[in-house]
Amino acid sequence: MRALKILFSFLIIFLTVTQLYAQEVKRPPITGIAHAAFYTKDVESARQFYKNFLGYAEAFSLKAANGKDLSLTFFKINDRQFVEIFPEKKQGGNRMYHFAVETTDAEAMRKYLASKGLKVPEKTPKGKTGNSNYFVTDPIGTICEIVQYEPGSMSDKCLGKDMPESRISARMSHVGFQVPDLDKAVTFYCDILGFKETWRGSRDGKNVSWVNLKVPEGNDYVELMLYDKAPSEASMGTMNHICLEVKDVSESASILKGRELPVGLKTPTEMKTGINKKRQINCYDIDGTRVEVMEAMTVDGQPVPSSTAPPLKFIQ
Repeated sequence: MRALKILFSFLIIFLTVTQLYAQEVKRPPITGIAHAAFYTKDVESARQFYKNFLGYAEAFSLKAANGKDLSLTFFKINDRQFVEIFPEKKQGGNRMYHFAVETTDAEAMRKYLASKGLKVPEKTPKGKTGNSNYFVTDPIGTICEIVQYEPGSMSDKCLGKDMPESRISARMSHVGFQVPDLDKAVTFYCDILGFKETWRGSRDGKNVSWVNLKVPEGNDYVELMLYDKAPSEASMGTMNHICLEVKDVSESASILKGRELPVGLKTPTEMKTGINKKRQINCYDIDGTRVEVMEAMTVDGQPVPSSTAPPLKFIQ
């Protein structure tokens, strides 16, 4: 009888574990960085910067509720990547609104994030562009949009279009944003979303300043910009940035020097080799938001080892 009771107990435990495993919600693939969104104080200047200077097409835009004013506009980098520009809601401050990752199944992602205790909508909505999308906020306050491209959406209708030869780059390799606490960011992006750390860089050899995290089912990545002192508006514009990948940054710099820089913008920096041993230049829009133009390969073809220094951390 005792043996039967023990066997029955083991059976109950086995069935319970099996049931819990069956109910586990799986994370759907995250394939890349879909877009980065920024506020601007001057939409026309932003248009000149992205269209005339960097060479991108303004693929489509959305009107505000009054049907007259601009709500946001989209500059197309490639069929799966955009820069979104919004008229500012208030003067100054952080220019970065959010960034987005692409998933193959936004509804499955919503259920997965809910199972991890994150605040998500009750169902997956379709936005005004026709894509399935919603926001989730990471533990440090950065808004990460989840997007699934849908047939018949605005982005779908311009597939293969709006990609002129004037584009300074055909790929946004990463989005960078300010992070006061690396541990909290890693909990969200690595432990929950499945990003993989690929590199840590140090500006001074004493502390880690940047951490790169690659999307789990693709090659795009986010660059966590660490800091230990409250950032100024200018430094926020430098930390919160996008990176446009090119084969030869010297050639890209020459092309940009031949184009008219919008009035009031800083002249792009001279070409330099960063701590990651990649050549780059930096451009800035009217709000001081940085656009990094950087080569994909290091100058010697060899990777730079990750820094083992402790990371910067902001303590209030």
